[in-house]
Amino acid sequence: NYLNAICAILHQEGEIAEVVSEFEYEKARQLGIEGKDIIFNGPYKPLPILEKAVKAGAIINIDHFEEIYDLEEIANKLGQKIKVGIRLNMDTGITPQWSRFGFNLEMGQALDAVKRIAYGENLIINGLHCHIGTFILEPRAYAQEVEKMIQFAYQIEDEFGFKIEYLDIGGGFPSKNRLKGVYLPPEVAIPSIEEFAEAICDTLLRCLRPNNFPKLILEVGRAIVDESGYLVSTIHASKRLPDGKRCYVIDVGINILFTAFWYKFNIEIDREIQGAPEPCIIYGPLCMNIDIIDEHTYLPPLPRGTRLIISPVGAYNVTQWMQFITYRPPVVLINMEGKVELIREKEQLEDIIQKERLLERLKLAP
Repeated sequence: NYLNAICAILHQEGEIAEVVSEFEYEKARQLGIEGKDIIFNGPYKPLPILEKAVKAGAIINIDHFEEIYDLEEIANKLGQKIKVGIRLNMDTGITPQWSRFGFNLEMGQALDAVKRIAYGENLIINGLHCHIGTFILEPRAYAQEVEKMIQFAYQIEDEFGFKIEYLDIGGGFPSKNRLKGVYLPPEVAIPSIEEFAEAICDTLLRCLRPNNFPKLILEVGRAIVDESGYLVSTIHASKRLPDGKRCYVIDVGINILFTAFWYKFNIEIDREIQGAPEPCIIYGPLCMNIDIIDEHTYLPPLPRGTRLIISPVGAYNVTQWMQFITYRPPVVLINMEGKVELIREKEQLEDIIQKERLLERLKLAP
């Protein structure tokens, strides 16, 4: 979630920024985050923005060999050596394995990248990065990741003379959202953050050499912001489907709740309702049959205008929502004193068409 207000709160609490594109980097800089407090990951870092990030002192984790060449070109241009991290991918028992990002450890790609950097003499490896997947439910996967990263870090130090100053073990930590197809409730199916911390820290203490403690970096965005987000929707209509099941049409669809494809949200009602719950489907307003917020939930008979409060929706929805058929809603922040503050205005037609240019010959007569 990269709304400015949310990012500013987290930065005030000591978080730094992790970005994966030119847009995200520039958004972080415009917010006032210093280059040294930005981690630049991702497979696509165009040369101009990469040079800007280098000049600002950002932490850059290399994703592929072409990026090594780009950074060497920048180093030659600036007349300086550049500190870089290497992004790894590896087998930690997670399926499918995230192998498209970074250099594979088991097949020797990562070691080849280190050799290439050492040969070039313009870059200094000072960190390792890895991101093993998303919504990981097995703490042991992080233990394997950390152990392999430490072993490789010492190989780099012993054979090439670089000093590994940080281990960025990435993200993928789950929130208490409920994955579709998982029978058990999140309280049972999803390990606590303490279990992940124990697996990671036990491995660090077991594998690190005495008096050697590189900085540990974690990307825990979803685990922090997901459960803080709620969406207030309104029932617009209801009807019976041919199979007898009741369906409700609300004013929010998958264009706003992108994560509805994977999660079964909590749905609460804004009022006390009399009547027996029955199986229902909740549809959004889009003219698409796949616009389903919940394909099977139990609700009592609800009148038009009833508010449905959907949660947790704080992660990935604001970043992945799209301008399609409906306007995007406003976003408010409820502060520690209970005051409601607007942090993103409701979208209007002018917001959508302001970048368009209608050719004079195509203008319609009034």
